[in-house]
Amino acid sequence: MKQAVIDAHIHLEMYSDQEQKKLLKDMKSGSIQALIAVSNHLKSAYDTLDLARENERIKPAVGFHPEQLLPSEEEIEELLSLSERFKLFITAIGEVGLPYYLKKEDPQLAMEPYVTLLKRFIHQAAKLNKPVILHAIYDQADLVCDLLEQESIAKAHFHWFKGKQSTMKRMINNRYFISITPDCLYEREIQNIIDFYPIELMMVETDGPWPFNGPFTDQLTHPAMIHSSINQISKIKQLPLERTYSILFNNTCRFYDLAPPSY
Repeated sequence: MKQAVIDAHIHLEMYSDQEQKKLLKDMKSGSIQALIAVSNHLKSAYDTLDLARENERIKPAVGFHPEQLLPSEEEIEELLSLSERFKLFITAIGEVGLPYYLKKEDPQLAMEPYVTLLKRFIHQAAKLNKPVILHAIYDQADLVCDLLEQESIAKAHFHWFKGKQSTMKRMINNRYFISITPDCLYEREIQNIIDFYPIELMMVETDGPWPFNGPFTDQLTHPAMIHSSINQISKIKQLPLERTYSILFNNTCRFYDLAPPSY
């Protein structure tokens, strides 16, 4: 049996019911101890909370994914209220951030409303003393670092991070975490990030159901893919595989204050 892993970022509610059942059924055989299940919007948050009530291995987060049109004020208020009401149950505020890909598609997209919304979620994370899970890549990551520093956020998780070394140096100095996806098996950019970033500030994720290429082409994105990612991280970091598993697993437990469930 492989060593234990935690998927540090997955959109579980976006899988079909049948796919969810398969993923959850496979957790024991795949040595998958927990899933950090993020939300995309209000309905997604409710669905994720429902899934977490049914299975203690699902650790829910409440947020609004930035790669979409802005929510109404009523939806924002309900998301914030939801995180407040379930503050003892949720694991984090997320997924939140800034719209990089949406901005590329529409260069005229006004960013200030997204920045204002992110500020509100970061403030909520500080208020509730919760980690914040971030979609913030390339140049936008520097602005997000500014916002985190303004609120003195200690626990920030930049999922599937991509960016320049100067930004990573700042993130490392602030002890912000990143997480690595299965594209580390075939993307040189991600391999270079693994090489540069300290493994002590690293987790592993799938961002499922987002699909991957390389050895995972045409496969359902599954938390078990994390084992391949860890093997690749071990090689890049030139660390024993068992040690790599242990570091990444313990990083995630500490960051998210998890006591992994027993089967």
